Amino acid sequence: MMILPILALLPLAGVSAVPPVGTPSSDSDAPVGDELPEFTVWNQWRGAARNGVVGGPEWPATLTDENVTAVWAIEGLGDSYATPLVAEDRVFTVSTVDKREEVAQAYDRKTGEKVWETRWDGAMKVPFFAAKNGSWIRSTPAFDGEALYVGGMRDVVVCLNASDGSVRWRVDFVKEFDAKLPSFGLVCSPLIVDDALYIQAGESIARLDKQTGETVWRSTGGSNAGGMDSAFSSPILTTLAGREQLVVQSRSHLSGMDPETGNELWTQPVKAFRGMNILTPQPYGDAIFTSAYGGRAHLYSVAKGEEGLEVNEAWTARAQAYMTSPVVVGSHAFLFLRSNRFTCVGLEEGTDGWVSGPTGDEYWSLVAQGKRILALANTGSLRLINANPAEYDVAGQVDLVEGPSWGHLAVTAPVEGEEGTMIFVRAQNSLHAFSWK
Repeated sequence: MMILPILALLPLAGVSAVPPVGTPSSDSDAPVGDELPEFTVWNQWRGAARNGVVGGPEWPATLTDENVTAVWAIEGLGDSYATPLVAEDRVFTVSTVDKREEVAQAYDRKTGEKVWETRWDGAMKVPFFAAKNGSWIRSTPAFDGEALYVGGMRDVVVCLNASDGSVRWRVDFVKEFDAKLPSFGLVCSPLIVDDALYIQAGESIARLDKQTGETVWRSTGGSNAGGMDSAFSSPILTTLAGREQLVVQSRSHLSGMDPETGNELWTQPVKAFRGMNILTPQPYGDAIFTSAYGGRAHLYSVAKGEEGLEVNEAWTARAQAYMTSPVVVGSHAFLFLRSNRFTCVGLEEGTDGWVSGPTGDEYWSLVAQGKRILALANTGSLRLINANPAEYDVAGQVDLVEGPSWGHLAVTAPVEGEEGTMIFVRAQNSLHAFSWK
């Protein structure tokens, strides 16, 4: 195994601190848009609040070729489905190169010049029936202001110094826990909360000490045993029924867990075709919204019972998701469906709202501010959608990048020297920065 940091001939500025990583409870009247902190960073899967919702200056009301400007682009990076992470002064990205190595890189946020690069052996090939989904890295790293936590395809987590790319520690879940190599590679994106790193890897959900990589606890699933194998979803931290908990979706169950001990607080089976529970579950008050490929949409309520927390299905609806995690605006979830259509679901009673016509896309990544949604398609097309519960309302569309763009969209407020809302896109082989004003 080779780990090699390569430093560019650039002065290394200090990496700015970022807001704490974690997901607050999302009540129906929770603040959205400009009531949220002004996020100038995108530090983990689905952004600083891990729910695809951002604050900052109000977005433009239109999206056209005239008001979106390319700032810089980097080509030939290797393959990736991971979200680019954005700090105050840097942009981090990860790739699989030459079918044998994984690479983490840092670029200057304003110029796109390379700051450092680190490589390690770590490629694998997915099964033939999943070949179109790619044999390359897909877990989005996490960034805490000092370190970058990268999940490699072979169930390996590597912790890098964000300033220079040097390796702090490395954990190989397959070797350490005698676990099976995941068929589709590591999909889960790590969650950092204070000194804890949570990740679904090694046929389990585990908490590591983020400073050392040592295992604090590891659970193979309890009553949802077996469903942790090659998990497709990513955990969140939220508060339900007055209890802070880790919400984990395996391939067969949705569960609440004590973040300190790993003990299961509640669990609920979720039916899916071949275990394709993929999206990140979304808190809504004291409930959790999810939807499965080959299944249905569900809202599960969590309440205090005589012997602890109890979970019940509040409602179920027809909306059938695939890979897109929803965004919640007010009391509605906006979701891209397995049928390649976009829909709005009422969260209070599970009412099926409008459904768009076919889009021609397979995947959208969604970011919301106030009552507007940006949707990046896997085809490289970007849409601005008004979050209108009454109708599918597209306010603008541009062809942003060429080639597949399965990496989640990253959107931030500008830092000094930038103009307009900043949009960062990881296409399969390239990285792009845009200004929208």
